[in-house]
Amino acid sequence: MCRKGSTFAHKIENCAMNTGSSFNQYIKKVITENWDSDALTDYQGATLQFHDVARKIEKLHILMENSDVKKGDKIAICGRNSAHWAVTFMATLTYGAIAVPILHEFNAEQIHNIVNHSEAKLLFVGDFVAKDIDQQAMPHLEGIVYLPDFSLVLSRSEKLTYAREHLNLMFGSKYPKAFRKEHVSYHEDEADELALINYTSGTTGFSKGVMLPYRALWGNISFCLRWLGDHVKTGDAMLSILPMAHMYGMAIEFLFGFCNGCHLYFLNRLPSPTLIAKAFADIKPAIVISVPLIVEKIIRKRVFPIIQTNRMRLLLQMPVVSKKVKERICQQVYEAFGGRAYEVIVGGAALSKEVELFLKSIDFPITVGYGTTECAPLITYSDYHDFVPGSCGTPVDGMEVRILSNDPQNVAGEIVTRGHHVMLGYYKNEEATRAALDEDGWYHTGDLATMSADGHVFIRGRIKNMLLGASGQNVYPEEIEDKLNSMAMVSESIVVQRDQKLVALVHPDLDEIVDLSQEELEAVMEQNRQTLNEQLPAYSRLSHIELHKEEFQKTPKKSIKRYLYQ
Repeated sequence: MCRKGSTFAHKIENCAMNTGSSFNQYIKKVITENWDSDALTDYQGATLQFHDVARKIEKLHILMENSDVKKGDKIAICGRNSAHWAVTFMATLTYGAIAVPILHEFNAEQIHNIVNHSEAKLLFVGDFVAKDIDQQAMPHLEGIVYLPDFSLVLSRSEKLTYAREHLNLMFGSKYPKAFRKEHVSYHEDEADELALINYTSGTTGFSKGVMLPYRALWGNISFCLRWLGDHVKTGDAMLSILPMAHMYGMAIEFLFGFCNGCHLYFLNRLPSPTLIAKAFADIKPAIVISVPLIVEKIIRKRVFPIIQTNRMRLLLQMPVVSKKVKERICQQVYEAFGGRAYEVIVGGAALSKEVELFLKSIDFPITVGYGTTECAPLITYSDYHDFVPGSCGTPVDGMEVRILSNDPQNVAGEIVTRGHHVMLGYYKNEEATRAALDEDGWYHTGDLATMSADGHVFIRGRIKNMLLGASGQNVYPEEIEDKLNSMAMVSESIVVQRDQKLVALVHPDLDEIVDLSQEELEAVMEQNRQTLNEQLPAYSRLSHIELHKEEFQKTPKKSIKRYLYQ
């Protein structure tokens, strides 16, 4: 135990997983068993079947082998989600190299720094990234490969140049009678072997390289296959919206879907609300993996305007009519997500309480999970049947969770966890590793939560975000923001502390304020402030609201970069 007298534990019984599990075995098994089925599709583009994926993986292996890429070398991947991104990632791990996924939203300087810090030997880039990066800023790279067609953007190695120019010849020579299932042979990974280095995008402004072993990947996949595999069938469609370079999108949308034999569709363009809505309608995914922002926009823009009319409010107050009205509303919401999803899983940040309670009130299959990059990512999750509003589930198989508090059911404490999913540490950063991983193997998340007697975890906020009131009381800005975001003409907000006073920065809903003057808008916000303060204890009330014209800058999982606004 890491801190005496201040813990509460919830442990899943029989959580030890089969130590014979292997990530690369999963990849080999699903490819050979689904050889002629559809696997990967770039939305409104080409489709790869599982045998096509296997051929492309093998060609990349030949390219690596003949350009002196060794097992344990790092290969960076940076581009929008695509079938070739997925192929490159799997080819890297099945070869025995170490993947370095880089978020395509990072700017050129960040990409250069990650490539250099990780000591990547090759860099695979998408079309947008290829235009922005500076080859000279990454002097140790041996080559840059273009993801759309695997052509060479840069080669500093004669062997790499020769291998790429003669790749088809080499492949044909190795497999003169065609490449078949029995030719699929992959690196035999070990549980604690380093699989990838994922550089966090976090809200602190500092990017750390999280070293994730193979056990963290197959631990997450195993859990998803056990708990979701009965509801999401082989051959079902899944839509990949979240960045695959972020662990939430990678593990749950991509790797679980692929290893389950699903047909994955990638939104390889900027995922605008209009494009996402069309993709849901076209693809009809069997499960929806989302961040809160996507769900909240659908509900606030397409559903709330309908149910907040006087007529609808009256109908919802009539017991006999209310049930049928709610069923009809639920079906409309369900159709907005394609109409086939077993459930909608929200993660990456807290879901608005207003939206969450509304969805539960109409019996919509919504659930919220919790995780971190350092756990690849899952820590807690519950099926929607077991979902408790305000919570983010119970500890997943293979993970033990504790709350560092003398009264964890009522007083928030830090979440710590250990188990199969926990990282090895931060790459070339022993100080940060020691701060996050204690001597007993507990990962200190930096998140504050309470936990119910039956193990449901309720996030209160980040330790670093917590503010101290004038008399020393703990103030959780996320709780204030959640209430404020549901008020008139508020699109998003953050609460900061200035001269011992709490101030809310608000980006207004631009669609609602078209006909308002600045003075009228300020009057609405002042009314919001007064109404909000009536719901809050004296020590956490807002002194004033400041309007913020632009949207707040966000991480790829759509969390506001708070450090920019402190």
